[in-house]
Amino acid sequence: MSLMIKSKLIAHRLSRFPTILAGRVGVIRIRVQTVLAAASLMALAVVFPSTAAVPAQSSSPHVDGPTAVARARVAADVLMSSYDPDKAWFPSSWWNSAVALQTIGDYMQRTGDRRYLGQLDNTFEKDKGVFPGGVLSGDPLLGNFTSRAIDDSEWWGLTWVQAYDLTRDPKYLDMAVTIANYVNGYWDTSTCGGGVWWNAERTYKNAVTNGLWIRLTAELHNRIHGDKVWLARSRTAWSWFTGSGMINADGLVNDGLTDACTNNGQTVWSYNQGVAIGGGLELWRATKDPAILATVRRLADAAIGPNALVTNGILTENCDALDQTCDDNGKQFKGIFMRYWTDLVDTTHDRKYAAFLDQQATSIWSDDRDAAGRLGTRWSGATSDDHPNVFDWRTQASALSALIGEVPTFPPLESLAATMSPAQPVIMPAASGATSIAIDLGVSATGFFPLAALATIDAPDGWNASPRASLVRLQPHGNANPVSTTVPLKISVPSQATDGHHMVTAKLAGLGLGFTTQADVLVAHEIDFDTGTVNENPWLFDPDGSQSNGVQNRFADGNAHFTYRFPFPADTTAAHVTLTIDAEFLVQVSVDNEHWTTVLQEDQPVTDGSNKADRSVDLTPYLGTATDGSKPVYLKVSDNFPNDGWGGRVYHVTANIVE
Repeated sequence: MSLMIKSKLIAHRLSRFPTILAGRVGVIRIRVQTVLAAASLMALAVVFPSTAAVPAQSSSPHVDGPTAVARARVAADVLMSSYDPDKAWFPSSWWNSAVALQTIGDYMQRTGDRRYLGQLDNTFEKDKGVFPGGVLSGDPLLGNFTSRAIDDSEWWGLTWVQAYDLTRDPKYLDMAVTIANYVNGYWDTSTCGGGVWWNAERTYKNAVTNGLWIRLTAELHNRIHGDKVWLARSRTAWSWFTGSGMINADGLVNDGLTDACTNNGQTVWSYNQGVAIGGGLELWRATKDPAILATVRRLADAAIGPNALVTNGILTENCDALDQTCDDNGKQFKGIFMRYWTDLVDTTHDRKYAAFLDQQATSIWSDDRDAAGRLGTRWSGATSDDHPNVFDWRTQASALSALIGEVPTFPPLESLAATMSPAQPVIMPAASGATSIAIDLGVSATGFFPLAALATIDAPDGWNASPRASLVRLQPHGNANPVSTTVPLKISVPSQATDGHHMVTAKLAGLGLGFTTQADVLVAHEIDFDTGTVNENPWLFDPDGSQSNGVQNRFADGNAHFTYRFPFPADTTAAHVTLTIDAEFLVQVSVDNEHWTTVLQEDQPVTDGSNKADRSVDLTPYLGTATDGSKPVYLKVSDNFPNDGWGGRVYHVTANIVE
């Protein structure tokens, strides 16, 4: 038996008998790890600058379990960095927040990580009341997460079932029942013979509302002992839905019904297909009716068949076309599909379905991820100048669902992950001498044994990274709370470095574990970028609660702000920045990101963009003493009238520099 297999067997036994085995096995394990890591460190010193001695991550399409857990953890942490603890949601989207929180619930359930249970409960307690329109949703919220948008209410019902599964706290299941009772009031047999109305005005019967209803009612039945009511409702809803005509002759789900109760032929969105699959799977678990599972398979096969939802093997929404941009709703559709596709894989164990899931996760991680761990809307990574690939918390939640599906149903006992911060720094080299930047290598782990991992750093030719190798020690205590530590790095860039993006790579290797992360360092001699694009990211030091709705659009409402950092070269003698800006802006400048001076301010409440103009700021007075080859200046944009929601909006940023 190999050492790796033995260690995992011991770990499994230790998880069952910690008081018996912890001492002896833990000592053996850490000694072996330390010896191996120390030997690797010695070997590395001999062969510098090569890092070939460090094993690279597998290029296999199906990643190993520990790596899948680590990737999901990195992506989940990025998503939760956008969670607003005060309003207890993700900014600016009500139903999308429900889906994102359920995705985090999926992550916790799949991996054993329990760090975000507090955020789930924070949302439950803070947002279950009554709110006027415009506070959390464009619609007034009626209490208990209900509103005139019936499908929105259902999303929240599913979120609280997920919270119940994680915690077994009956308050969450009780809330899901309350929501479902509210939705049941919109089941109506007088129009089209059945179905739940999409809205309180009873204007439309559509696929998403009824697919969610099947799933929610079946989930309630499967969790409430002795239930018959919810099961009967789920059966009735499934029978009506599959006979309604919304499933077309190709097995694809169109958006809804016409006033004449026929298929309206509207777009086949991936989430409609997904919730139909998910609803059928949950009802099948309740009934074991083979006809239901056969219909689910038909829906699944149609989704990945010819002329359906897949382009070159990758799940693709209509709005993913390079001449289009998905709206804030469409950004999350594919993730909903993958949530229920994962359920399909777990339920059927069909290799064809598993291979499709693997392909999505692999493409996302290799082609649709930036150095900061952000995941975009086009899982192929495709982009265009007019319609760039979009990265925000909605796209993060969506793509995370595919990464979660890669985690084994019985998650591994150990994992090792790493990130760099800042992950997308910018350096403006001086004419002579090197310029340096500090980067923190963050390392996290789960497991039941002390872990020693070797971290090695690879920088471009002519650059210097210090330290080039480090032995990182972590002592995890299970999966519920990953432990972490930080290794400070200093990256030195020569004055002759060419403009463009340069990768600094960190590879970690422990006993049987490995992970690779990168920092994407931008070397630039000028500042000129549109907001809302990938070109803005390196300059965006602190996005805070700001938002972007596309190219040339970044704004900060209320108490939110966003801060740019301009690391001017050490020999800079003068600098001016020009902002194309409108609305109710407040612009401040600082040399240390702590003490601020107001340099631009809109004194009138402007909500129509009529004051859009190029406005210049002389930054010369704020050029301090050079440190590590640069004179950084911070520029912050916020809302001068924080009570009305029209904070400063920036379209374009340029700067003139004199050296």
